[in-house]
Amino acid sequence: SAHGGMGGKGGKDGAALTALLSDLVSKGTITQSQADAIAKARTDAKALAQANRPTEAEKQAHRTAAKAVVTSTLGITEEALKTRMRAGDSLATIAGSNKDALIAALVAYENKEITDAQTAGKITADRATKMKANVTARVTEQVNNPRPPRGPHGPKGQPAPAGTSLRS
Repeated sequence: SAHGGMGGKGGKDGAALTALLSDLVSKGTITQSQADAIAKARTDAKALAQANRPTEAEKQAHRTAAKAVVTSTLGITEEALKTRMRAGDSLATIAGSNKDALIAALVAYENKEITDAQTAGKITADRATKMKANVTARVTEQVNNPRPPRGPHGPKGQPAPAGTSLRS
């Protein structure tokens, strides 16, 4: 077909690309073969991105490992960590004088995760370098800024802002 590579979940972007390619073919700017090659390249790129997206199990494993870094660095139980975080304490407050050690441990953990992803071929060396450039600032911000305590609907039990609740 004219746009065989554009099937599936193309959405608005896919429809827009299909229309653009069709227009370029009808004007003689590109050939149908070139349009098909562009459509296939887009489909292939989307498939690769989807294949490299972490699964829910991988995300949970990452959260569990990061929690283990925090609890082992601070010498506290996961339950104590959860209780303090739910109360609105930042990791910096919980860590006290161990804040710098916690930041260093989390930065080392995140950098290892990035290196492992690069080694596994999930990200390029360039992407790994860019990601590592932001790790220290991101981790420091996460350690210093508490998450708002959450109730059944949002911070401190208040209903979530309009349009943000999964239940609305």
